[in-house]
Amino acid sequence: MKQESRFFKQVKLKLSSAFKRKKKDDGISGSKIFLEPEGDYGKAEDLANVWSLDKADSSVAEDSSKRWPRLALAVSVFIVIMLFVFLVLPRVLPGFFKNTDIALFVEKDPELVYDDTYRVVKVSASSVMANDDITSRRITQVLMNEPVHFLSDDCRNGYVLIRTMDNIVGYVKGDELNTDMSSCEPDLHLFKIVVADISKRVMSHASNGTLICEVTMNTVLYADVKRDGVYQVQLPNGESGWISSSGVIELGVNENTDVVGVRYFVSSALTMVNATYLEGGLTKRGISIQGLTYVSACVNGIPIPRELKDQINCGEEVTLEYDAVTGELLPESIIPGDIVFLADPYNPTSKVPYEAAICTDTGVLLMRASTGTSIKLCKFNADSDLVKRIITVRRIFS
Repeated sequence: MKQESRFFKQVKLKLSSAFKRKKKDDGISGSKIFLEPEGDYGKAEDLANVWSLDKADSSVAEDSSKRWPRLALAVSVFIVIMLFVFLVLPRVLPGFFKNTDIALFVEKDPELVYDDTYRVVKVSASSVMANDDITSRRITQVLMNEPVHFLSDDCRNGYVLIRTMDNIVGYVKGDELNTDMSSCEPDLHLFKIVVADISKRVMSHASNGTLICEVTMNTVLYADVKRDGVYQVQLPNGESGWISSSGVIELGVNENTDVVGVRYFVSSALTMVNATYLEGGLTKRGISIQGLTYVSACVNGIPIPRELKDQINCGEEVTLEYDAVTGELLPESIIPGDIVFLADPYNPTSKVPYEAAICTDTGVLLMRASTGTSIKLCKFNADSDLVKRIITVRRIFS
């Protein structure tokens, strides 16, 4: 270790002597190492004087005659792009992506069916009267959300003249109609809901809501929201409500109810047993046999007229069978689902239909009770008085 220390001291001494000799040979003193520069080095220069720059030289003047054509070209290109985006593409894209999955995401304009010459029923059922008087004959009823043609408001007692979609002309209360047709415009909604039960409640909320209204069999509503067990439907009074999915038929907005078997027609008719009889009525609060036939047939896929005089020509005429010996009618020739048209009991030979009955089982008819106040099931056989009143029997469900 001592030998190594002595070696490093000698190297350090030699290096120090060589450095001192170098400084002496270069003429550099210890007190002043660097010389002062001569001249105006480091002084700020005036660029305007040195380079002779003025305002005209510091910018490039552009010829205006060259600028305007380029500006016009840019504007023209912009207009062409906008026209292509907003006019051409909306027309081309739907056809280009038709029948593909992408077509589902291309929104199309809704096709509106009803204009300002239509009105929509905003109550559960509105009576169509023969005259603008509450004491006149009730022809039929129109149901909630049903569109009608508006003909005139030059009427008495708050009535307006309308024509139903199946061409029945009569008078209804003006305050039972609404001018806003959005609730029955198919293209504005996602689902078509047909009430198949005798009646359904429309509630303010999907669960634990309050009652908004009650709708009856064959009422058609349109829904925008479907949840587990409920639909949100739009009502003609501007509100929306919730209806349970039980006892309703879900369809596409432009679809019609499928035709079902005759037993479903009979089941629908039987829901009105013991209901109050109302001439021209369509609801459980008051219904006629022709009204019951109409709603039961429509809700099961076969639309028929509302009035008795037109129903007598529906379906196929049934050939009645009679006993070869006695000549009496065989009741089994009238089967469930057949509509029996009867003459006036005081004029049994008349060919003008006075009332109707629906066969629900062999030898059983659903018809107006003898008291005229309700709908009852009545048995008949070959000896019954009503057999003599039969004008014709029609079969609307095969």
